[in-house]
Amino acid sequence: MGFLKGQRQLLWQGAFVLSLAGILSKILSAVYRVPFQNIVGDVGFYIFQQVYPMIGISVMLATSGFPVIISKLLNDYGSANRAKILRVSMLFLSAVGLGFFLLLFAGAGAIAGFMGDLDLAGVIRAVSFSYLLLPFVSLLRGYFQGSERMLPTALSQIGEQILRVGAILVLTWWLVKSGFSLYDAGAGAAFGSLVGGLAAFFILAVFWAKREKKATAVRIEAGTGDILKQLCLYSVTICTAGLMLILIQLVDALHLYSLLAGQGMGELQAKHTKGVYDRGQPLLQLGTVFAASIATALVPSLTKAKKKGETAVLEEKIRYSLKMSFVIGTGAAAGLICILEPVNVMLFKNSDGTAALQIFSASILFASLAMTMTAVLQGLGNTCLPAVFVCCGILVKAVLNELLIPGFGISGAAFATMMSFAAVAGLNFFQLKRKGWIKLSEYRIAGVLLSAVIMSAALAVWLFAFEAAIPHKSRWISAAESLSAVFVGGVVFLSGIFTLRVFSEKELELVPFGSKLLTLKRERGGRHGR
Repeated sequence: MGFLKGQRQLLWQGAFVLSLAGILSKILSAVYRVPFQNIVGDVGFYIFQQVYPMIGISVMLATSGFPVIISKLLNDYGSANRAKILRVSMLFLSAVGLGFFLLLFAGAGAIAGFMGDLDLAGVIRAVSFSYLLLPFVSLLRGYFQGSERMLPTALSQIGEQILRVGAILVLTWWLVKSGFSLYDAGAGAAFGSLVGGLAAFFILAVFWAKREKKATAVRIEAGTGDILKQLCLYSVTICTAGLMLILIQLVDALHLYSLLAGQGMGELQAKHTKGVYDRGQPLLQLGTVFAASIATALVPSLTKAKKKGETAVLEEKIRYSLKMSFVIGTGAAAGLICILEPVNVMLFKNSDGTAALQIFSASILFASLAMTMTAVLQGLGNTCLPAVFVCCGILVKAVLNELLIPGFGISGAAFATMMSFAAVAGLNFFQLKRKGWIKLSEYRIAGVLLSAVIMSAALAVWLFAFEAAIPHKSRWISAAESLSAVFVGGVVFLSGIFTLRVFSEKELELVPFGSKLLTLKRERGGRHGR
């Protein structure tokens, strides 16, 4: 009960501010790629998506990777060791940032050659400059988070993403309009990403200049070797687990195009096909926003409960978080599969690749579960296994790509993506179940799946009726069809979840509008009782 009650105060806590900033940033990161694709087309989208994982790694490391590690070190050793921790961390991060910069800038030709498209070399070099800002942004965010000041990090994330998105879209539009090549537009978009990093650094620097210097008693004497050892360990474990979506996407960037071209498909057609396949990435990112927000808030929450020895609270938090992730992931995946064709036309102008994207959409469920269960394991103090499981998922993706793409094209790649997330989720699940943290009987799986089936049937009827009444397939009509279907599907699915009592009354109090639904239910029950 303490957990449920405490969550109502989350709005006023710094962790919530940071979570909200993360959600807004992820939504912006997913949404802007739709107008970007509309500006450059599928081939231009292919070019950008080939280097997007490299941009994404830089952003993630500077957002939820290194800052988390540095804040943890500051909390573990006490602020009296702050100067030493920041100094050692700065040296470590500078080496990492410079290493990535040199790898991408000097190795751009080799990387582009491995991808099968040498014209990407200039775009990769443009991306490399973002890593020069990595040490400064990461260190400042880690400092403020370690001082329990979340506002500077939150504002820097929002400011970074707004300016990044604006710069990417404006630069790309101008370059395309001015007659530059699509590869030049891709390089411009990569430089636009650098603008966002500069904005984040400026915002953080302003807060740094106004900081208050406070010292507390030394908890543990911080040795340089110990700090470096933990930086290296957590960089591999925490960052690898956090990069799951991007690393699996990187597998496609490295060899999907070359596999398509190697099967006799022309270069231009292979680029177009890869661009069509990449339409699924922003859909996946949007579909997993909720799971990502749960993961962000869950790790410190579970860590705190574990330190206090509150086993009942731990079980309650884990059950609620996984159940919410399962319900929303199932609804989002099933709903998107049903309405994918009009959504494809609404967002990307045509219905190319609909079948492959429907397979891809199933990844939303497995990715949501994988992200949440990874956060659970990390919160319980196990940072190594989630990273190992992500590596297993990457291996599954790479092997299945090689096996399936020659025969099934991008549908095979989509299936490989789905199975890679399923592998990560499955490994996490078995580990949690083995330790006794998951009891399937508490999750009302049948109720969730039945709600999804009923929703799918309702959507099939709605889409059939809509298309029979308005057969024209313009983009605006597709938008009306998609948005109305989202409303219908959402109402039917949530009604099923509520009717089949997937959530207990305690859990419903945490669901948006859940308390109002409970009040309505009690009023109806009272009337029937009379």
